[in-house]
Amino acid sequence: MRKRILVVDDDSMNLVRTKMILGKEYDVLFATSGMEALNKLRYETVDLVLLDIEMPGMNGMETFERMKESSMEVPVIFLTASGSEDDVVNAIKLGAVNYLKKPFQPQELMKRVTQEFDKA
Repeated sequence: MRKRILVVDDDSMNLVRTKMILGKEYDVLFATSGMEALNKLRYETVDLVLLDIEMPGMNGMETFERMKESSMEVPVIFLTASGSEDDVVNAIKLGAVNYLKKPFQPQELMKRVTQEFDKA
């Protein structure tokens, strides 16, 4: 069975691009907000979350904290355009498995995702 990845990003171009990169190997689901992501995680089986940090409303960090509070134990790779070291350090402290700075190279995204699934 194919692994399922939930991509959470408020930018539709990033969602399309990510699906183009990962869609051949994995089932890719989308959420355009933190709240939508939390709802999908309640009802869908997901093996990995790619989570944008900067989103309006509930940002990626808050979304991740709520996932933890709800015992949603899904590995998370943060996507960040800011590159702020504080964001990255906080994400790792909270338990993120990795991060990727946007814009990312397709092969780098695939490498990080593959590495995560190889751990299991």
